[in-house]
Amino acid sequence: MQNKTATILCLLSTLVILSSCATKKMFSSNYYFENEKTLTDIEQSYKKLYSQKPFSVGFTDKSFHYISLEIITDTIKYIYEFEVTEPRLQDTLRKYRLPIPDISELKKKMQLIQCIWINKLDYYDNNQKRSLIFMSIRKAVFHLPFTTEKYYILTFYPQPQYYDSEGNLLSSLRRRKIRKIKGDTFYRINDKVAYTISDKFR
Repeated sequence: MQNKTATILCLLSTLVILSSCATKKMFSSNYYFENEKTLTDIEQSYKKLYSQKPFSVGFTDKSFHYISLEIITDTIKYIYEFEVTEPRLQDTLRKYRLPIPDISELKKKMQLIQCIWINKLDYYDNNQKRSLIFMSIRKAVFHLPFTTEKYYILTFYPQPQYYDSEGNLLSSLRRRKIRKIKGDTFYRINDKVAYTISDKFR
């Protein structure tokens, strides 16, 4: 009887895990394609603004009332935090010559889809320096029961990436090695976009 109970519990646990993985995968694809235009707009706007002045931006509270701005120079990174309507935010943008209307539009689109962080990350591929856009989405938009707080992470690449038959992001086609970003394995959405579910938002 005990063995039968243990077997049933094991099967139930396996089904819960498989169901959770399937739910996450289904959500990830659905969420991306439902919000593809806004996500692409955010990515393109951020790349254009970043080319003018390297920076990253995100929200530090669940109500999206406080914003964190990191300005990156050759020698130091300046970190600021403001209330979204605070005049000091615009003063800081002027100081670093970042266009206020464009940053405001970026901020609104991020709020619209619950995007809490966007950043540019550098990495090396075959000894060549490359970059990607890293975007974090708050878990509230895809709450799953019985889970700790996690984040939906998207990575955008300027060129097509390699994936194995299971959709794992690879470091190269020749080596067939799974590429991990900040310790997380990423999965295919399309040739240039991958995702993961992580307990870290940046």
